[in-house]
Amino acid sequence: MTNGLCTRRWLPRHGWAGALCALALLAVPSWSAPGSDAKPLTAILLVARDGLPDPSFADSIVLVMNDLGPGPVGIVLNRPSPVPVSQLLPELKRLAKLPDKVYFGGPVELESLWFLFRAAGQPEHAVKACDGVYLSGDRRLLLELLGRDKPMDGLRIFAGHAGWAPGQLENEIERHDWTAKRAEAEAIFGARPEHPWPPPDEGSKLGT
Repeated sequence: MTNGLCTRRWLPRHGWAGALCALALLAVPSWSAPGSDAKPLTAILLVARDGLPDPSFADSIVLVMNDLGPGPVGIVLNRPSPVPVSQLLPELKRLAKLPDKVYFGGPVELESLWFLFRAAGQPEHAVKACDGVYLSGDRRLLLELLGRDKPMDGLRIFAGHAGWAPGQLENEIERHDWTAKRAEAEAIFGARPEHPWPPPDEGSKLGT
């Protein structure tokens, strides 16, 4: 799917999990938040119905936002991959002991990275997802966050994102594929990652 987002291709298209270790060697362009004349960004949480057949979204909780493209854009919150965050930037030795994983953000542009983080105010190169939570794909900002004493405190990193054509998500909600809930910081960072990605029957196809 093509949307209006500035692509951050941190990873080559082949060998997603194996290629993460090369991430730090790539130059990543910054991207800007919507202009001041754009309508306010709004976000909701969507919870997949039981038995949703799509393996990318089964058992998923998705943060969905408007105004990042012609259709809704989302980040799957609860699908940790087997890839540790420390593998993204192996030269940062202080990250080596972190247990945190990179999350599957959605099936679109798996070679790109996004991150959600908590902050008191909106930094440059980030957009507000909901009160106290911001979304970015900016490499310098991520490095700044990872340089903190507690690098993963209020921070999650995602490979890829989800996207829908105009009207597509509304149709899915109407047929009860999703239940909508309010987007709040505690719900976003408190979601238990109980549904790893890729699913066991998909892992061999993805080389993980």
